[in-house]
Amino acid sequence: MTTAPLVQLASGHSIPQIGLGTWPLDDAQAADVVAKALDLGYRHIDTAENYGNEAGVGEGLRRSGLARGDVFITTKFNREWHSVDGVHTAWENAVRRLGVEYLDLFLIHWPNPSQDTYLAAWEGLLKLRAEGKVRSIGVSNFFPAHSARLIDATGVAPDVDQLQISPYWVKHDMRAFNIGHGTVTESYTPIGRGNDLLAEPAVVAAAEAHGVTPGQAVLRWHTQQGLVAIPKSSHPERLAQNLDVFGFDLTAEEIAAFNALDGTGPEAADPESFGH
Repeated sequence: MTTAPLVQLASGHSIPQIGLGTWPLDDAQAADVVAKALDLGYRHIDTAENYGNEAGVGEGLRRSGLARGDVFITTKFNREWHSVDGVHTAWENAVRRLGVEYLDLFLIHWPNPSQDTYLAAWEGLLKLRAEGKVRSIGVSNFFPAHSARLIDATGVAPDVDQLQISPYWVKHDMRAFNIGHGTVTESYTPIGRGNDLLAEPAVVAAAEAHGVTPGQAVLRWHTQQGLVAIPKSSHPERLAQNLDVFGFDLTAEEIAAFNALDGTGPEAADPESFGH
């Protein structure tokens, strides 16, 4: 059975470097896919309040028969809970839907700067972690200015910043900021949207050179650079392939060719104007 290596977090806990993304699966689909993924060796599942499938993720975990402590579960909460007390309510809702007693990682899903309450949400997360209700805390779609505000106000950097990253959205500056503050960067949409990225000549050439699929080549681009990636698939063969990306190394030239695709794909989501 293939399992992903672990990446150390500032909290002292560890996160598997490949996880399963679950958007846009519904509860029934999520239960089936999570159970299958866990059977294949996945030990990291990513969901969110806004996905509407936390109950399905929890059902998949129960079907797997694995102990709670063997699976790293991440979920995220929406902007209506951006207050100290609101975050506690969001946590209560999440653990109830998931059927668990604690979360491995709880994230502010979007900063929603126009609402301007994400600092209060961060303070709520710090309180949850101090109470042992969550093991690690972090943010999603936070740019350096957003994270810097949290750090300046509380002295505590996020354990994880989940960003839309792929060779189409390399985000060197954001990743460098996170490294400088001990924050692990996690990539969502890691193989792009649709299949355009997987048809890029640089990606196809690297995949052929290493005898892997284009998707595996792109996921190795993430993991080889220390990123955590959460690809989504409901297909058993691709689920297995997405986890099996540690048996080869891309060359420096191949990584550079992937990086050269930056900005050539579809526009990334903008957290200054989008959020929920």
